[in-house]
Amino acid sequence: MFACPATDDFFRARIDQMIDLRHPLAVLASRMPWQEIEARVAHLFVRKAHTGEAMPDLDLFGEKPQRTAATSNAGRPRVPLRVMIALLYLKHAFNESDEGVVQRWADTPRWQFFGGQAYYEDRQPCDATTLVKFRRLLGEEGVEELLAQTVNLAVSLKLIAVAALATVVVDSTVQEKAIAHPTDARLLETARAKLVEAAQGAGIELKQTFAKEGRLLRFKAARYAHAKQFKRLRRVLKRQSTVVGRLAREIGRKASVLGALSAAARQALSEALAKAQRIADQSRSRKNASGAPKLYAWHAPEVECITKGKSKTPYEFGVKVGIASTLHHNLVVGARAFKGNPYDGHTLAEQMEQAAILVQDTGVKPTTAYVDLGYRGVDAANPGLAIKHRGKFKTLTAQERKWLKRRQAIEPIIGHLKADHRMNRCHLKGEQGDRLHAVLCAAGYNIQWLLRMIAKKGVAFLLRLYLRLPQAADLCPNWLGMLRQLAARTSLRPATGRIMD
Repeated sequence: MFACPATDDFFRARIDQMIDLRHPLAVLASRMPWQEIEARVAHLFVRKAHTGEAMPDLDLFGEKPQRTAATSNAGRPRVPLRVMIALLYLKHAFNESDEGVVQRWADTPRWQFFGGQAYYEDRQPCDATTLVKFRRLLGEEGVEELLAQTVNLAVSLKLIAVAALATVVVDSTVQEKAIAHPTDARLLETARAKLVEAAQGAGIELKQTFAKEGRLLRFKAARYAHAKQFKRLRRVLKRQSTVVGRLAREIGRKASVLGALSAAARQALSEALAKAQRIADQSRSRKNASGAPKLYAWHAPEVECITKGKSKTPYEFGVKVGIASTLHHNLVVGARAFKGNPYDGHTLAEQMEQAAILVQDTGVKPTTAYVDLGYRGVDAANPGLAIKHRGKFKTLTAQERKWLKRRQAIEPIIGHLKADHRMNRCHLKGEQGDRLHAVLCAAGYNIQWLLRMIAKKGVAFLLRLYLRLPQAADLCPNWLGMLRQLAARTSLRPATGRIMD
């Protein structure tokens, strides 16, 4: 503890006096439109009416206070909105988990400055589970607003020209789900364990749970598959399917006899039985007879098996995501998850619709898209969009052919999104989690893009200023001293960190 006379708190120093304000993250913190971001997402946190709960009456002065003698169940005070938004930005910009970002926040004064803190606090801003609830409240509309504000900031800082947003590159990738590899033996053992758990939760006493046998069968299946003894493997899978069928039939019989089960318990039992039946059916044949999609994870039924033609990973289990970036400067202007493994060309209309919404504040709408051959044949479905790919090479102009060579620049962008911003594995729950995760990864990429551009443009800014000041030497003889003061106070760092005489 030490005294600092320049602050309001006698025993603490302000964070802006503890860190280098010329650091790109400190510069970005002072340039971000925090008030506008909070105003645009504030309506998502308005108190909503719950079933059986009366909302407060309204008059000319707003809500009338309800004066009751009941104790308050409000809980802890709400974490500031800017802190929660900053945590989401930093999580995906620096590739941290929910637990990691709140822990690193307590150790990094620069991150606290980015979140609007005036004084350093050696504690976590919130629990990691608070981020889960905050994401759920934001929804897809809220996270898209966070991504749109990064694009608006890049334009307002003149790091990218407004006209550059009219031409984009669109491609698709797979956002894998955090699931185990879906082998039949593992899925059947999971179905057995979940059926037993559902029966115990409903108060149904089973004759046999097959816990020991199920564990041994799973081990045998793994060994037979490794040794390529497929006849023995099929025998083990058949026994696992028989066990799941016996448990399902016993649970069904005893659930029909019990009449005291609640509606929630009956619904949980019916869902567990339906999933177990799907797994048992798909393990017997390569294709489902009913035509329903296969179930690749018990806790994530929305997962799809997507083939992208890669030799290293021929099959990826997750959801298809479309990415849109500017042709020049590589700024991401759209990221959207698509359910059901659609054809790439069929996703172009929705992808361009999202990109147009995200950049609408700049007054420009994307009119040209450079794509690969997976987007052929969709010109009629996108009437206001000029689609360019190498299938139209003979009809392209010389400039368009030159720009077409920059289409593959989106491939390293996708690589950075996966390796540096957490798109390689989605841990969020359900289809909504897939959509939120894709947009937040793009927002984290844009934050890193802004940091790189601020560091790059900062040198040029001071160099231009250094060259112009000698012209005003007659008006201000002490121009070199003023330049030193400006370099010390400015939020942009010179190339060498100091001014040469």
